[in-house]
Amino acid sequence: MRNKEELPACPVETTLLIIGTKWKLLILRNLFIRPWRFNDLQKSLTGISQKVLTDSLRALESDGIINRTVFAEVPPRVEYSLTELGKTIKPILDALEDWGENYKKNL
Repeated sequence: MRNKEELPACPVETTLLIIGTKWKLLILRNLFIRPWRFNDLQKSLTGISQKVLTDSLRALESDGIINRTVFAEVPPRVEYSLTELGKTIKPILDALEDWGENYKKNL
């Protein structure tokens, strides 16, 4: 996780640094529904490459937004879910959803 000295002074910039890409927002949207396995997540995000998904998941995990749980099975199973901190992002996603719906209505 980053320390305070590594973060921008502006809180909006900090938020965008952590969750401000298209793919990170869509990953978070899906994780609010349920935990996901990597392949299922990739299939649900049309157009995302394996590298971008891997990088996005690693960044979100490093920032304390998601958990990566490895199950000791054969073959190994990995599942991604939101942390308690990650769950606090819900109002941001709700606001984006509301804005998108209003934009569509006003076209």
